[in-house]
Amino acid sequence: MKKNALFALAVVAASFISSAAYAENPAWRSAVMKLIASKQSYPPAAEMRGDEGTAQVKLTIGAGGELTEVELVQKTGSLVLDREAVALPKRVGNFPAPPGGGTTVTIPMVWRLQ
Repeated sequence: MKKNALFALAVVAASFISSAAYAENPAWRSAVMKLIASKQSYPPAAEMRGDEGTAQVKLTIGAGGELTEVELVQKTGSLVLDREAVALPKRVGNFPAPPGGGTTVTIPMVWRLQ
């Protein structure tokens, strides 16, 4: 009985590790970031107040490229920018299918006034 339990844990651990590894695929990650950047703009309220910052956003992307969850894991210090960081990936729609199936990836979103 213990062998089956250990095997089941090993399979789950292997699935998690391989899924996380695909999120680090540079070409796929770059494509995800480019899609998000194409939709990014400066929220007028944040721009007027001079808000700047970098958010870290964790995306959960399904095997077919569908966005299933967005989580703000590092705030910018601006409520307006934080809200935009969570809303932005939802405006993209579908992402490229991750190699090897669904995965999570954490990406930075930067707002700087020039």
